[in-house]
Amino acid sequence: MGLEATMIVVDNSESSRNGDYVPSRWDAQADAANLIFQYKTQANPESSVGLMTMGGSGPEVLTTLTTNPGKVLDGLHRTKIRGESHLHTAIMIASLALKHRQNKSQRQRIIVLTCSPLNSAQESQSSLVKLAKRMKKNNVSIDIVAFGDLSDEVTSKLQAFNDAVKGGDGSYLEIVQPGPNLLSDTIVASPILAGETGGMGGASSGAEGGAPASGGGDFEFGVDPSMDPELALALRMSMEEETARQARETKTTEGADGKTQLESVPETSESQPLLDQSGQPSGSGESKDDKKKDGDDDKMDTA
Repeated sequence: MGLEATMIVVDNSESSRNGDYVPSRWDAQADAANLIFQYKTQANPESSVGLMTMGGSGPEVLTTLTTNPGKVLDGLHRTKIRGESHLHTAIMIASLALKHRQNKSQRQRIIVLTCSPLNSAQESQSSLVKLAKRMKKNNVSIDIVAFGDLSDEVTSKLQAFNDAVKGGDGSYLEIVQPGPNLLSDTIVASPILAGETGGMGGASSGAEGGAPASGGGDFEFGVDPSMDPELALALRMSMEEETARQARETKTTEGADGKTQLESVPETSESQPLLDQSGQPSGSGESKDDKKKDGDDDKMDTA
């Protein structure tokens, strides 16, 4: 994927206490937010991700745009569940945070996780459509993941918002019905993360709540990343480590072949005495014949 600045908006209203999603709506959002951060930063190391809430007395920015996963985890840990959600205001504040991004070449994207009813006056269908057109004019892509007990009124409002905000960079609406699957797994298989980290996102599951399609048929390890994203990532990392190890071995072998081999030096037997019978070092290599020859040479010189 391209270079992006992404603001993740999580719903920490009282509705997020419900346990119809494993292990709870809030914990499912925290897991999904962490997963989105990993996918975005792995797809492009220069992409940055921020985090904010939309519940309580009003939206709160927990972490400005960053590449540090620890800040996102800290923000999720500090979040308290309270109050009602404020979707309209949260999107406005998120777009403001994206506007002040340091790298202006980053494309702007907002990913909203919502599980609350839209009852306030600001969240009427006409107000949301007007907001969507404003975001589209400012080149801000907005993906919405709606889950929980969604009424027909909420679904129609979100669908109208999505129809108005759609642009060339894509803005998707993913409606996730309660079930045994994890919320993060559904997001991985949706168009929201499709193509991230070399296609690990999988295929679309459809904005109308259809069954997710398998997106791992072309995966080089034969593992469907939409079913087991952690296994797919582990296999990729293992492959990279093996490639690096083979490269180191090849380099070491080439270096060893280029060295000149040293001539072997015979070792002195440990059973050989240090001195011979005449008191000379046994390893001097001078035999008795050599000593005799040296004595004859001395006599000739004297004559």
